[in-house]
Amino acid sequence: MTATTTDRPAAPPAPVRRSTGWAAAAGVVAAGAGIAAAEVVGVVTGPGSTPVLAVSDLVVDLTPAWAKDAAIAVFGTADKLFLLTVVALVAAAVAAAAGVLESRRPGWGTPVTALLAVACGAAALTRPDLGVLGVLPAVVAGVVGVLLLRALLARVAPAPAGHDLDGTAGGTGAVAGGARAVAAPGDPRRRAVLLGGTGAVALGTGLGARAVSSARAGGARSRAAVVLPAAAEPLPPVEASATFDAVRGITPFRTPSRDFYRIDTALVVPSLTTADWSLRITGLVEREVELGWDDVLARSLVERWTTLSCVSNPVGGDLVGNALWRGVRTADLLAEAGPLPGADMVLSRSVDGWTAGTPVEALTDDRGSMLAVGMDGQPLPVEHGFPARLVVPGLYGYVSATKWVVEMQLTRFANAQGYWTPRGWSALGPVKISSRIDVPGGTVPAGPTVVAGVAWAMDVGVDAVQVRVDGGPWAEADLSDAGTSSTWRQWRWEWDATPGTHELQVRAVDAAGEVQPEEPAAPAPDGAQGYDRVEVVVEG
Repeated sequence: MTATTTDRPAAPPAPVRRSTGWAAAAGVVAAGAGIAAAEVVGVVTGPGSTPVLAVSDLVVDLTPAWAKDAAIAVFGTADKLFLLTVVALVAAAVAAAAGVLESRRPGWGTPVTALLAVACGAAALTRPDLGVLGVLPAVVAGVVGVLLLRALLARVAPAPAGHDLDGTAGGTGAVAGGARAVAAPGDPRRRAVLLGGTGAVALGTGLGARAVSSARAGGARSRAAVVLPAAAEPLPPVEASATFDAVRGITPFRTPSRDFYRIDTALVVPSLTTADWSLRITGLVEREVELGWDDVLARSLVERWTTLSCVSNPVGGDLVGNALWRGVRTADLLAEAGPLPGADMVLSRSVDGWTAGTPVEALTDDRGSMLAVGMDGQPLPVEHGFPARLVVPGLYGYVSATKWVVEMQLTRFANAQGYWTPRGWSALGPVKISSRIDVPGGTVPAGPTVVAGVAWAMDVGVDAVQVRVDGGPWAEADLSDAGTSSTWRQWRWEWDATPGTHELQVRAVDAAGEVQPEEPAAPAPDGAQGYDRVEVVVEG
């Protein structure tokens, strides 16, 4: 017998499986290099135009009130760092996915990288302080990212010999940009060195560009050259005997500027020089007024102790601080412009486009609102609004405390809204009467124990503070002599602590007789309320 053979169709080539890890790493490194290139361009177009910051700024704008409140409650003043980290991680995840997709299906991953750059450019266009050139960093990031992704994949995740990039057999190499090249698997150590080296260069370039941007920002240098004129009627120093600062653990009467809370939407602190800065008073006025830095310093400056609070401050929270501010009365500035009848709101605008809607009454009555240029005897810190900001006693910061202020527009509440009002917060925002327990906390020995903290009732003043233990009768605390109707007051109470676990509660009473409400309320939409409660374990 003779053997016969049967022709069978050739089996299709096995699909090419490349290293997912190497491809993902190539995507992340390529995106990182694109971002670094964008940082270089951002030296010219402004640091806020760079992809991560542009997207992060847009996220801040789109964040609803409840999410903002939750982020501040968890991360406090580190909320910006948290946001930047999340945006960077999401970008890295998308870039890794693009690398894997491009590796497995050439030509499919690069559009993902390009779309990421387009999204960053679109985010930059939403920023009121950026022009059309603000999209240039995103464009550069996209071009660098796409080109480098293809170049890296050809070296760290190449097709096996005999395959083209699409995974079909019979090829002699990898196709990149239309040219055919020999593909080799490559040594893993060489791949690691290539990716690590490229990433290190990108990181160094990005950090260097960011350092150059910071060095070019003239705000800090300008502030260092400022010598503030003395106030026309300087306030005397607060005597130590008028405070309870000696109580260990109590919040000091004056909050040092380095410890003063900062809650705003500026991911990059605006850096204005006194030469660049000016303030315009516009809108429903008899005459528009424009003031430069020298114009402000030539006026009579006033000083006032004022406690500021963030509307996001929870009961017992620390987003509140007290400082000695120096500046020009807003009542005098607005009188010079001549508000027209019907104007009931001043829409103040920061240099980065942020706005606050403040009642005209709050800026013109006798509460002491000012265009502040100084804080605790020094020019305003850059992060707190240098060269100038608004300080309005009795109102939460989101409706009054505009930093880096460049415009005050007279308008009506019926016609305009500040930044946070359309995002779910109330339009007015008077600060609610509140009190806080600073000490004790945790575990204390039995016997005489000092209970102390601060309380505030803006524009009225704190008249009494009361403390109770385990829901028992209220006891009167001692009040410090330091403080005004525009500031907090320190309080202290001697407690004969007995062994066991106890709950301390505190409430304040203002000078008009209003008692701090017990019913709890969340910060949104107009500020938190309720009693601060602290659990203390007393060891006998």
